[in-house]
Amino acid sequence: MANTNIGKTKRSTDDLINDAINRQQSWLNGRRQFTRRFLRKFHINNETTQQPEPVSTTKDTDTKHNQSKQIIRSYWFPIMCAVIVILLAVFVMLFKINAPVKIITPSVPEPIVRTIKNNNIKKTPSFDLVRIEKNGNIIIAGRNVRESNISIVINNRIVSTEHTNKDGEFVYAPNTALKPGNYVISLIDADKNIKSEDSVFVYISEQGYKNSVSLLMTKDGSKILQSPTLNDGDLVVSKIDYLDTGRMIVSGRALPRLRVSLSLNDKYLGFARVSDYKNFGLGADVGNLESGKEYKLNIRLHDSNDTTIAEIEHKFVMPEMTDDNNTFYTVRRGDCLWIIARNFLRRGILFTMIAERNTIKNPNLIYPDQLLQIPTKN
Repeated sequence: MANTNIGKTKRSTDDLINDAINRQQSWLNGRRQFTRRFLRKFHINNETTQQPEPVSTTKDTDTKHNQSKQIIRSYWFPIMCAVIVILLAVFVMLFKINAPVKIITPSVPEPIVRTIKNNNIKKTPSFDLVRIEKNGNIIIAGRNVRESNISIVINNRIVSTEHTNKDGEFVYAPNTALKPGNYVISLIDADKNIKSEDSVFVYISEQGYKNSVSLLMTKDGSKILQSPTLNDGDLVVSKIDYLDTGRMIVSGRALPRLRVSLSLNDKYLGFARVSDYKNFGLGADVGNLESGKEYKLNIRLHDSNDTTIAEIEHKFVMPEMTDDNNTFYTVRRGDCLWIIARNFLRRGILFTMIAERNTIKNPNLIYPDQLLQIPTKN
C-alpha cells in the first residue's frame, strides 16, 4: 500500500510559516492603527484645552536660585583660582612696578700683589739633544740659565764645563770618541750646584753608531733619542734590552703572524709570534753576561714551514753595567701589560707591578707610544 503522507511535511511547514507571518503583520497593523488614533486624540485634546498658564513668579525665582547654587557648587574651584590670579595681578601692578630695585654688591677684598724675584726661581739644566755621530763622537746640547756655567757629568765624573749663551743654550762636542760601553750622562749648574732632573743613557756599540742607543730618562718615563738599526729585509730589530736580572728582551717589526726565534752563542732561547700590527717582543733568560766578553745574538724570522727567511746576527762586547736601574718600554700597537710583564719579569701575572709603578688605573687600557717604567727590582 502506498504511503499517502509523502510530501505533507513540507506543505505543513510552509503553512506554519505563512500563518506566523500573517499574525505578525496583523499585530503590526493593529499597533499602527492604535498609534494613529492616540496621536489624533492627543492632538484634538491639546487644541481644545490649550490655555495660557498662569505665571508663577515664586516658583521661577526658586528655580533660578537653585540653578545659581548648583553652578557655584560645580565651578567653585576655577572661580576661586581666577579671583586669586586677578588679585595677584592687581597687587603686582600697584606695588611692584614702582618699587625701587636694590642691587647688593658683595664686598671683594683687594687683590694682594706680590713680587717674585728671579733669583728665587731654581731653573734646572735640561737636555735638548744627545747624538752619536758616525765617527763615534758624541754631541750633547741643552739649556740652563743664560750666561751661566754648566758641567757635563758622564758616569759620575765631570768631563767638561761649558758656558751658556744669552739664550741659555750650550753645546758640548768632544774631539775624542767614547769607547764602546754604557754611559749615563747628567748636567750640573756649576754656579748654583743644581743637578738636572733628567739623565741620558747611552750605549755605544763596537759595530758603530748604527747599533748605538741614546735614551732620555725622566721621572715620567723615557724617550728614545737614537735607536739601533738592525734589519734584514722583512725583519727589523729596534731595541735590545739586557736587565741586571739576567734577562734579555728583543723587540722589533716583521711580517705578521710569522715566528721570530732568538739564540745567543748558538743556544736556542725561544720564539714569539709577530702580531697583526707587525710587532714582536721576545724575552728570555740568558744569565749573567760577563763584562768585556764578546757575544753573538741571532734573531731569525721563520715562515709557516719553519724555514728561515730572514736573519740578523748581532755581535757585541758586553760593557760594564751602570748603577742606573731604570728600564723603560715604549708601548706598540697590539701590546698588553701581560705580554710586557712576561717578557721583562718572566711572568705575565706580574703585570700589576708595571701598572702600579706607572699609575695605570685600568690595566686593560694602554696606548701606543705610551712610555712605561719597568720595575726590574722590587
